[in-house]
Amino acid sequence: MTPNLTTAVTAVTAVTAGTSAPAPAVTLAPTRPVPADFVLGVATAAYQIEGARHEDGRTDSIWDTFSHTPGAVVAGDTGDVACDHYHRYADDVLLMKELGIQSYRFSTSWARVCPDGGPVNPLGLDFYERLVDSVLAAGIAPWLTLYHWDLPQALEERGGWRSREVVDRFVDYALAVHDRLGDRVSTWTTLNEPWCSSFLSYTGGEHAPGGTSPADGLAAAHHLMLGHGSVVQALRERDASLRLGLTLNFTVADPLDPSDPRDVDAARRIDGQMNRVFLDPIFKGAYPADFLEDVRGLGLEDHIMDGDLEVISTPIDVLGVNYYNGSLVSHRPAPPRPDAAPAGPAIAHPTRSPFPAADDVHHHPHDLPVTSMGWPIQPEGLTRILVRLQEEYAGPAGVDLHVTENGAAFDDVPDAEGFVDDRERTAYVRAHLSAVLDAIDAGVPVRGYFYWSLMDNFEWAWGYDKRFGIVRVDYETQQRTPKTSALDYARIIASRELPIDAATETSAFGTMDLKSTNGTVTTRATSHFDSVGEIDA
Repeated sequence: MTPNLTTAVTAVTAVTAGTSAPAPAVTLAPTRPVPADFVLGVATAAYQIEGARHEDGRTDSIWDTFSHTPGAVVAGDTGDVACDHYHRYADDVLLMKELGIQSYRFSTSWARVCPDGGPVNPLGLDFYERLVDSVLAAGIAPWLTLYHWDLPQALEERGGWRSREVVDRFVDYALAVHDRLGDRVSTWTTLNEPWCSSFLSYTGGEHAPGGTSPADGLAAAHHLMLGHGSVVQALRERDASLRLGLTLNFTVADPLDPSDPRDVDAARRIDGQMNRVFLDPIFKGAYPADFLEDVRGLGLEDHIMDGDLEVISTPIDVLGVNYYNGSLVSHRPAPPRPDAAPAGPAIAHPTRSPFPAADDVHHHPHDLPVTSMGWPIQPEGLTRILVRLQEEYAGPAGVDLHVTENGAAFDDVPDAEGFVDDRERTAYVRAHLSAVLDAIDAGVPVRGYFYWSLMDNFEWAWGYDKRFGIVRVDYETQQRTPKTSALDYARIIASRELPIDAATETSAFGTMDLKSTNGTVTTRATSHFDSVGEIDA
């Protein structure tokens, strides 16, 4: 009999776990231990996977409106159906269980819980209650994000994050979710990547609602942080035992020429307008002085009211770190490269630099491999940002660090049965987990790592053109197929060992079959750990 995924993972670690069949012979590469209390999870977001656009009372979010705008998303793709997780969540949870996932980071949809930003929709909360209960029953810890960019469209039409009014509505929504799930979810993050939901959305034009105003992006950034602090205060008042925080996306900004003051200043501006614009108000109660000077005259000061920064700097328990790549910047434009990957999605919607005051900063390619997004693969940057965060922000504040997103899109090629032998992604995960362990070895108490994403999904302005998942989704049939990277991640979780030299790793495994109760999650996945062993990881 072909082993199921649970048996396969067990066999890879050379234990039989209740089976009479002996484990296949396995030659493992040299490894480094993963701390026993280090959490290994996966992450998703509501709009990217749920679908069910207008079911059970849900109304449109800004992403529904934006994705239906001609020219805003590659190929005109929308999240109307996405991965149909709303109907298939039980099988998705079963798949996570069989992979051994320890924690599941997901988001609730504001447009589903409080349609149009108005009264609570019980049917929307019913769905999340079913989801959380199934996650807990599978022995997986839920990690809830309240805002992953799906603002109700009706609130956007009243000003959206440019308006202070949205802050009160955000608190109402957060308390409604807590009313239903507060007794089952202990870790709550208010925002995911407010840089994206402010600057990429209101200034850069690439994300919903598609604005191209530096002033609007700054207003949105301030109100997002005010919303964050207000929700932390409200939830803390209800239950002091909750672990509360937010997730920020970071870059390591390096000057192209460290000896050129103009390049050094370019790196300073990118660091200020991506990293410190959020870190300093949250941890230090003030915007960075150099950042304020950079954006002088763009209206930010008009939105900062007495007491705002005290609210924004309300103490938190956890900081989520999202890291994908670093930035190499200069005052000089990069020379054209005909072989360069596209700098962004091929869309007709107007876009501009998302940085409010860095129009003369130019990004240059690293001398590194890149993903299909054109992003450099730079794991040492993750080590650097974790060390910096611990030294300058989280450590002095006693705040736990988790890597809440890290992942890569590659040009996956499935075989005839839908299986993807994604060696590049497998190497990427190993390299970045190793970078986290390097930070731990340097004294940074990183608590966990969440791969982005559990499965292929709607990738914002890229639509379905880019795939980040360790599980392949056939969007026509909704069949889920774990990739080689999923099987390797499962083995790391089960063995608590990370290969550090893949050159000799082999496995006697042939094929694996995984089926859910209703047959929608199926795979005949060849576990080519011998092939994976050829990766330079």
